[in-house]
Amino acid sequence: MVWFLFSVLSLSVGLAMESQTVLTEIQNRYEKTQDLEASFVQEYIGKVMRQPQQSEGKVYFKKRGMMRWDYKVPDQKLISDGRTLWLYQPEEKQVFVYPAEEMIKEFGFLAGVGDLRRDFKLLNPQELAPQKEGTYVVELIPRENHPAVSKLSFRVDSKTYYIVQVDVIDGLGNVTRTRLMEIRTNQGLPDSFFQFKIPPGVEVIKTPSSSSPGGKGIPKK
Repeated sequence: MVWFLFSVLSLSVGLAMESQTVLTEIQNRYEKTQDLEASFVQEYIGKVMRQPQQSEGKVYFKKRGMMRWDYKVPDQKLISDGRTLWLYQPEEKQVFVYPAEEMIKEFGFLAGVGDLRRDFKLLNPQELAPQKEGTYVVELIPRENHPAVSKLSFRVDSKTYYIVQVDVIDGLGNVTRTRLMEIRTNQGLPDSFFQFKIPPGVEVIKTPSSSSPGGKGIPKK
């Protein structure tokens, strides 16, 4: 799963840019974004799997490490208030509770608490030309070794610098691909939207940070 799956200046489509400049524009854009919501389609493509697993739903991010993934398929929710992360699977009547620290460290820039330039380095620092549909492709590797993330690949809108697709590749070559559509920003999402109240009769499973779901693809039911 990915938690999974996001500059100030707009440059004309067709103009090549240095990859470091694109990375800075992405970071600037998300630093100036208070909250973000989008529809998503997510695929987990395993090295030994013939058929990719797919899910879809709505995702929301807010500064200070808050996020919420409402999955339609499969039916589940992944919610973080910046301190605690809950993975709720209603059909199983289970909720997994994790510390949010590792998730924030890996992907905090999406929720306003990380820095791509600090936490990652460019795989191929070079001049980029816009790809199909007016997007740049930026590839990054973490500065510190991490078992769940060996590489990130972003497809970035060349006008807005919002991320429209992110591939998370783990050390075994498995890929979690998240595509974001219908992106809306600064909608004034309240902090309470990123809280989770555990329903009665649901089994609560508390897990250490080393068992975080981040980077393992779509959570299994």
